[in-house]
Amino acid sequence: MQASLEPLGNALRGRGWRLATAESCTGGLIAALCTSVAGSSDWFDRGFVTYSNAAKSAQLGVPAPLIEAHGAVSQPVAEAMALGALAHSEAQLALAVTGIAGPGGAVPGKPVGTVWLAWACRQPEGTPEAHSRLLTLPGDRTAVRSATVAAALQAAQQLLQALSRP
Repeated sequence: MQASLEPLGNALRGRGWRLATAESCTGGLIAALCTSVAGSSDWFDRGFVTYSNAAKSAQLGVPAPLIEAHGAVSQPVAEAMALGALAHSEAQLALAVTGIAGPGGAVPGKPVGTVWLAWACRQPEGTPEAHSRLLTLPGDRTAVRSATVAAALQAAQQLLQALSRP
């Protein structure tokens, strides 16, 4: 997986950007993978592991009423996590993931494998905007977490490629 991070690191480095992560269901796996690459200090700023709802609020500024209204595994919370990671870092790009990796934790409408992936970019002018995508991933806890990491890094790479197009 380290070789596949080279294009992401090069794209971030080329823009003079840094990445921050806000992770719940992956427990820091995205940050760990990024920092396993030599030279990642050029493009990786920091990672927030916000497994509990209290951590999401304390470290990222996600409003507790938002979590209460929508649940921790929701589009609004994932987007608030991404925006919070930007606000509490020096990064220009933030990735956030929150989901149900299993085997427990499923609730009606949110089965095991439900993951929200969100990203936000710091804008030169104006307020950053977050975007998100719902993932429905098969497999056990390890498979869901691994697929979430891969999807998040792929989303970052695709975003940077889209920003590079004229």
